[in-house]
Amino acid sequence: MDENRVTFVSKIGMVAAAAGSAIGLGNIWRFPSQTAGGGGAIFILVYIGCVLFFGIPLMTAEFIIGRSSRANTAGAFRKLAPGTPWIWVGRLGVLTGFVIMGFYMVVCGWTLDYIFQSLTGQLFSVKDYAANFVQLQENHLKQTLLTTIFIILTALFTLSGVKRGVEKSSKIFMPILFLLLIILGIRAVTLPGSSEGLAFLFKPEMKNVKSTVFLDAMGQAFFSLSIGMGCMTTYASYFRNDVNLTKTAVQVSVLDTLVAILAGVVIFPSAFALTANPDTIISDLVAGGPGLLFITIPQLFGQMSLSALWSTFFFVLLALAAITSTISLMEVTTIYLQEEYRISRKKATFFVCIGVFITGTISSFSPEFFNLLDYASAKLMLPIGGFFISLFVGWYLDKRMIMAHITNKGTIKYGRAFLKGYIFILRYVAPIAILAIFLYGLLS
Repeated sequence: MDENRVTFVSKIGMVAAAAGSAIGLGNIWRFPSQTAGGGGAIFILVYIGCVLFFGIPLMTAEFIIGRSSRANTAGAFRKLAPGTPWIWVGRLGVLTGFVIMGFYMVVCGWTLDYIFQSLTGQLFSVKDYAANFVQLQENHLKQTLLTTIFIILTALFTLSGVKRGVEKSSKIFMPILFLLLIILGIRAVTLPGSSEGLAFLFKPEMKNVKSTVFLDAMGQAFFSLSIGMGCMTTYASYFRNDVNLTKTAVQVSVLDTLVAILAGVVIFPSAFALTANPDTIISDLVAGGPGLLFITIPQLFGQMSLSALWSTFFFVLLALAAITSTISLMEVTTIYLQEEYRISRKKATFFVCIGVFITGTISSFSPEFFNLLDYASAKLMLPIGGFFISLFVGWYLDKRMIMAHITNKGTIKYGRAFLKGYIFILRYVAPIAILAIFLYGLLS
């Protein structure tokens, strides 16, 4: 263990950074669409259960790997399992983060364009919101420029290092993100007719439940909590020795889930209150994805008074959620290059930016390549990474080391039954659950 490795300065900054990594656009577009498709309140209850029984144990597993090794994601597996193929699990995490940036940065660029359109009022002067979004997607040079701007913004924080860049940015951005969500949520629930949206979101109705609700909720939990992409392992390598890993995993999961539910409070009441087609609103929300954020939501805001103000708030919120995630993704790849190839952080960041610029530019020009990166990361790489992380901690690592990190060498009191239950989840329950998600994703 490298005791001289840089660490987060404060526990608040540490939790904010880890939560910022987990909180991203997936909370704001993927969670509402999954909730709509899963029947509303029932999906949320199942989702919370999946976070408790699968998400938190797997996040804690990544924390154990990161803090015990004090190394980048690939270096962590090499240190903990020297001379074995386990290092490829760490390398997969690094690659997954890089692949996600290759298309995610393009979406982040869209948020910048919509902030500008909202501020200038241009967004609400268009006659067809769908055509407006398609026009942006077909303007490949503009997309590339916007993507490049977001890459540079992310790189500025990465270049500043762990304390002044990663931690400080999270301590600033996360409170602003929550404040904007609360403001938008209050506006949404005060709209006439919003109560029907709140009822769908929080009043369980068995008639709305789908047979695949459990697998959908489990998949959303793994996707939302950034399991298997190296972010949590990397950030945990900066944790101090006195950090309660299980408690931190719970705090991050609670914050991540709270953002997702608050996003639902913004979107569902607004959708039910303002839609001109109540019979199709659920199917519109289920469609989700970019269309929800860049077509449906602007249509809704366009019907509000002070539409430019609320739209600006919303797209600034999206940009903040996006950049907290891209900072963590870039950190994973940057620290890997820095440590494995012994180069400076400045050079490592430069090489990562060049790589992301190339993949982002291709994604800007090719929707097929964009969708390929999205599919490969979400359906293949993330489940495979989570599967092997679960097996690594559950079967390979010494139980005494796991106990030492969970209890901080006995200073935190957990019973033997807790450890046995934790190991049982990692050995049997989580791998089976992830395998089910993996097969479901391939077949759906």
